[in-house]
Amino acid sequence: MLHGAAWGWRGGAARMAVRTWIEPVVAGAQVASSFYDTGLLLVVKNYYNRTNSTAPAHVLEDLQQKAVSDFYIIYNLVLGLSPLLTAYGLTKLGDKKNRKITICFPLLGYLVSRSLLLLLILLGWPIEVMYGAAALNGLTGGFTTYWAGVMALGALGSSEHRRSLRLIVIELTYGMAGFLGSIASGHIFVHSHISYRQGTVLVASSIAVYAFCFLYSFFVLKVPTTEGTCPAYTAHSKLKDIDQPDSQLPEDERTAGSSGSCEDKGRGPLAPSKLIIAMLFIGAVLYDLAVVGAMDVLPLFLLKKPLSWGPVEIGYGNAAGYMIFITSFLGVFVFSKYLRDTTMIIIGILSFSVGILIMAFVRRTFLFYVARAIMLFALIPLPTIRSLLSKHVQGSSYGKVFVLLQLSLVITGVATSTAFNKIYQNILDWFSGFCFILSCVAGCLSIIPISLGLHYSVSRHKL
Repeated sequence: MLHGAAWGWRGGAARMAVRTWIEPVVAGAQVASSFYDTGLLLVVKNYYNRTNSTAPAHVLEDLQQKAVSDFYIIYNLVLGLSPLLTAYGLTKLGDKKNRKITICFPLLGYLVSRSLLLLLILLGWPIEVMYGAAALNGLTGGFTTYWAGVMALGALGSSEHRRSLRLIVIELTYGMAGFLGSIASGHIFVHSHISYRQGTVLVASSIAVYAFCFLYSFFVLKVPTTEGTCPAYTAHSKLKDIDQPDSQLPEDERTAGSSGSCEDKGRGPLAPSKLIIAMLFIGAVLYDLAVVGAMDVLPLFLLKKPLSWGPVEIGYGNAAGYMIFITSFLGVFVFSKYLRDTTMIIIGILSFSVGILIMAFVRRTFLFYVARAIMLFALIPLPTIRSLLSKHVQGSSYGKVFVLLQLSLVITGVATSTAFNKIYQNILDWFSGFCFILSCVAGCLSIIPISLGLHYSVSRHKL
């Protein structure tokens, strides 16, 4: 009887542990997002094709490019700035009450705002309705609050020396779901629609998956319990993680973070360095500037001659981008055994910078995939930076720190998106790949604060 009771207890504990996994929500939401992003781009393109249908053929493409670009400038501005009003408040409420608030509330906003695109397609509403949808999405927290909540739950459910790998697993789930969603989205858009209203099935599928994610988060997902950590030990531990890889530490030091009290550590307090935190923030912002600038212009670049991609090609192109999640995961899995976190970050930055420089000169489809292949480690920097930041703060502050970082990235992204889209419009007839060169420069510059933070942490640790 006791044996059976023990097995029953273990089975119940295992089921509870499974319910703390955030991956089903991340996967479902990203499939839904892939459907929506492809659908929105092609609905906007078709809308402006009809609007400019009376224009001469030789100027139609340029008019379409500028119209789509202008739409996304305003759309991204609204989508990026509106979370500033609510994101911090929602995250603070989540830290105090229930961390699921930062997951469920944004998902509800996604569900309602995506429904407006379906109504636009079915009822023939003007495309400007999507600005209202973006505002609604942002005011319910948007991706800023949602992703900060996801990262906080991931950090809570992991030990310090495994945190980089834990967060990149979440990113891998995100990427694989995006890969599958992107592959399917182009085919669904072309082959599945009601009458002449292309995109109906694709957007309806997106809404259905968002509904599943919201219900799963609300009724099934459980917040993982956090292990107690000592602030003094945390500060010491994060310096070790910066200075040398886990595999080069003695076994007792690699496992010390999972057990024992603060007194058992036998170390004096070492206050977290605000300078190191600031350098990590600056490096993350500069790198995000490079990525956002390039990725916002890339869809327009692919629609333009000489590539002139259609729905299926765009779906495959997006899928190629999501393969980076797999290669970045494998990179962290291998590199974390031998290299410092900061070294992994620099490898990722260089991978992106070289790949996006090649993208500037792409004129044939196969060269696009060559450039994407070189970006194989481009996802490593941001999750690893989040992992390093989490080692500077207590678990109760994860949400606030991650949302502050995410807000910094969003503000940078909004400004970058606007600037790069305007630059792209002005150099269409000169050199359409110029924005990618600017992204390469910004990516290389992001190495400087990361290296300075490493140098300071090493000097401080020796003292």
